[in-house]
Amino acid sequence: MTSLYFGANPPLLSEDIIERAKRLNTTLLSDVMGCTGAMDYEIKPVASGMKVFGTAMTVSLRPGDNLFLHKAISMGQKGYVLVADGKGHVANAYLGELMAEAAKTLGLEGIVIDGAARDRQALCELNLPIFCKGFIPNGPHKDGPGTLNTPVSCGGVSVQPGDLVVGDDDGVVVVPRGIIEEVFSLAEKKADYEEQRKQAIRSGNVEPAWLKTKMELFGL
Repeated sequence: MTSLYFGANPPLLSEDIIERAKRLNTTLLSDVMGCTGAMDYEIKPVASGMKVFGTAMTVSLRPGDNLFLHKAISMGQKGYVLVADGKGHVANAYLGELMAEAAKTLGLEGIVIDGAARDRQALCELNLPIFCKGFIPNGPHKDGPGTLNTPVSCGGVSVQPGDLVVGDDDGVVVVPRGIIEEVFSLAEKKADYEEQRKQAIRSGNVEPAWLKTKMELFGL
């Protein structure tokens, strides 16, 4: 017998954390986490330019079934990004225009789905950040089961309710709640370094300082 867990939404991350996240991007965050933390490359925004930052609330779905996604959306509030473990299923769409309208009305910052959606044009026009694996007209089943606000795996990445979710044109990265400060400190330093490198490149210094040492290992 499958046990169902109706978990309350986790505490929201502070406004300061979200504002700092908005000054970074997915590539910086992944780099300082050892080139990890990014979901499957197929999970992309429904329209270019969409960005999302927020606290993860999670839902686990039976492949091709969106009953618990409906319930999760109804629990949505400002500050949360809904992360849906759709098991990579793309033969049925988990979400379309009506569900996205409901999510936006309730204030959700965005939705990330390890699976397919539909009504692409309407989703683009709605301008709610939605990240998914693609689009298909086939609708979903509505029978369950599922879980709400439990640990999930979305796009190959472990997501705990309360983690930081950041998404942009490059994809979606998850920063575990317990290491956000450490990751931000490293990412902010890397952002400063990259800005200095851009200025150096524009001045004609195109070779990074570390390249010579690395190439000496190969006798070059």
